[in-house]
Amino acid sequence: MDIGAIVSRARKAAADNTPTILTAIGVTGTIATAILASKASFKAADVLLDVEAGLKDQEAYGDEVEKKDFDFRCKLENTWKLYIPAVTTGAVTVACIVTANHVSNRRAAALATAYSISQEAFREYKGKVVEKIGEKKEQAVRDEITQDRVNANPPGNIILVGDEVVCLDRYSGRYFKSNHAAIREAVTDINWKLIHENYASLTDFWDKLGLPSTTDSDEVGWTIEDGKFDVQLSGAISEDGKPVLAIEFRTMPVRSYYKNH
Repeated sequence: MDIGAIVSRARKAAADNTPTILTAIGVTGTIATAILASKASFKAADVLLDVEAGLKDQEAYGDEVEKKDFDFRCKLENTWKLYIPAVTTGAVTVACIVTANHVSNRRAAALATAYSISQEAFREYKGKVVEKIGEKKEQAVRDEITQDRVNANPPGNIILVGDEVVCLDRYSGRYFKSNHAAIREAVTDINWKLIHENYASLTDFWDKLGLPSTTDSDEVGWTIEDGKFDVQLSGAISEDGKPVLAIEFRTMPVRSYYKNH
């Protein structure tokens, strides 16, 4: 058994799960602080009963203000040590919670930076592909990828009305009913929101298309700094021969997009 390897893996696991570990300690510390404070209060009550009993046996001292001050100092001097465990545990708990938040924020910032770099590299790559093979061939490649996704995840039976067609949101993998004109109108509305409000969420875009929001769609979106909002459209054919129109974002939504505005 390689003890060094075990220690190394344990260190890596601890580093990878630092926020979770610190949060667990924080939760445990909160409960422990409450318990210790309650125990200290019960002990302090007994101590103060003894102190008050002793004061009654002493001779009168000073006026009422001085008596209150003496009582306060006397109570503090006789009970403060009882609260040391609770205060210490509370301080450690606060430190763990603050540190966990700091580590999480630092990792989120690093992830956002890495995502931004990878997104820029992907845009450069797509631009170079279009330059090398041409727009028509690049469109054909995207259509083939869309067809593969439709084959792997068929839309099922969707009843269409009027000029509606089956649409696929590539980001969430969900199907819905719409048409080319409605999608372009939604894109225009999001650009209007970006110009006048500086940012727009993924929920805003989905609302325009009649797609329900998800647990995190309010947390991701675009800002005016991202430039003009737009989507790429590609096509495929479903199992029953219906055309499928797929939507793909030219600029992917990012988390915490609204914090800089």
